[in-house]
Amino acid sequence: MATEAVERRSSSAELADFVSTLEFEAIPADGVRLAERCFLDTTGVTLAGAAEGAGPIVAAALRSESGGNVSLLGREGSATVTDAAFVNGTAGHGLDFDDVSDGMHGHPSVPMVPALLGVGQRENSTGRELLTAFVAGFETQCYLSPVINPDHYGAGWHSTATLGTLGAAAAVARLLELDTEATRHALGTAASMAAGLKRNFGTTTKPIHAGNAARSGVTAALAAADGATADAEAIDGVKGFFELYAGEGGVDLDARPRLGERWAIVEDGVGIKKYPCCYFTHAAISVASGLADDHAVDPDDVESVEVVASRGAGDALHHEDPRTGLEGKFSMEYTVASAIARETVGLAAFDDENVGDPSVQRVRERVDFEVDERLEYGSHETTVRITTTDGDSYEESVEGPPGKHENPLSDAELEEKFRMCGARVFESDTVTELHGRLDDLRSETDVAELVGAM
Repeated sequence: MATEAVERRSSSAELADFVSTLEFEAIPADGVRLAERCFLDTTGVTLAGAAEGAGPIVAAALRSESGGNVSLLGREGSATVTDAAFVNGTAGHGLDFDDVSDGMHGHPSVPMVPALLGVGQRENSTGRELLTAFVAGFETQCYLSPVINPDHYGAGWHSTATLGTLGAAAAVARLLELDTEATRHALGTAASMAAGLKRNFGTTTKPIHAGNAARSGVTAALAAADGATADAEAIDGVKGFFELYAGEGGVDLDARPRLGERWAIVEDGVGIKKYPCCYFTHAAISVASGLADDHAVDPDDVESVEVVASRGAGDALHHEDPRTGLEGKFSMEYTVASAIARETVGLAAFDDENVGDPSVQRVRERVDFEVDERLEYGSHETTVRITTTDGDSYEESVEGPPGKHENPLSDAELEEKFRMCGARVFESDTVTELHGRLDDLRSETDVAELVGAM
């Protein structure tokens, strides 16, 4: 039966046909609006990420070798279109503040937005063309993911890097208006370029995953445009992408959606982050902060904190006693302690010099994080119980964090986040102008000028 399914439905053919023919008018209105929010949010966190962490590191590494006229966001200078995608993509993921999606088990926008802004600048694209290309890439990622996830992620692969590479290739192929055959070759080429190990979470290599996915996607699409070829069944053929990248659960071809019938951009959507750290910590941060505020818990009076979450959280959060800000982003213990001991868990909480804050460390030592095997692997359901030295106990459970697709950040909250990120690079007036243009991206007729302004 599995062989018949492959013969009846070729993933490469379905994706290439959908991507190469997608038109702006076919996208549901809600999907267009969400795509605009994704561009706004991803650009904001990229500007902030250009100023610290992995973003400046890779920019410095390429500075002496790069030439070209594609802008590096949030910094002076330019690079080739592929190097710009790499630098900007790395910066976009450098603070782990970019959006996530259950539909692809990772961060869907950060491999695509930097790639599209760079190619869009080079090609003098319009905002509508960027949005169409983004949706093409988003649907590609969410078409591929259910065939191999969550076991793909559970086996140690970083979906942002693997599926993100193919998503970026699809998005750029659409922006370049490649025909169906060339798009198929772009996707097949990208399938050989996808990689990224979860073992590197908590280091500067994790954001480099996103930068590499953006660069590889651009490279695959540009190569296909110039005649590069790939095997027709590189994705779901024998020893193809699905078979090699599947985890213990194997390949489930029946999980592929019907492209253009079920829109992942509407149904799966994205979660836009409220806190600049791993999304698996967000529900616990929100609950712990709320309990501490509602019951006036003094951090010095905390006897113990118990956190229960899913296996996905357990796999991603393996820094019990972080020594750096990057490690802190992947620590349930540190982020929950920060939520109790600080007024807010913002960007400053993950500056290296703030990780050793004695008031936070005292609480961190009392946090016990356990996995509930009964929860679905990728569930964000979380329970937090705070017990004080007086014997008082406060507990709350939530199904998910703030900012989830079903409970999105308001436009005002998203603007506040964009302003916080943009302020690390630009004056207030510039941030206001950029916010207005990105928030109404569909109306932009000169993407090259917009990107140059950043």
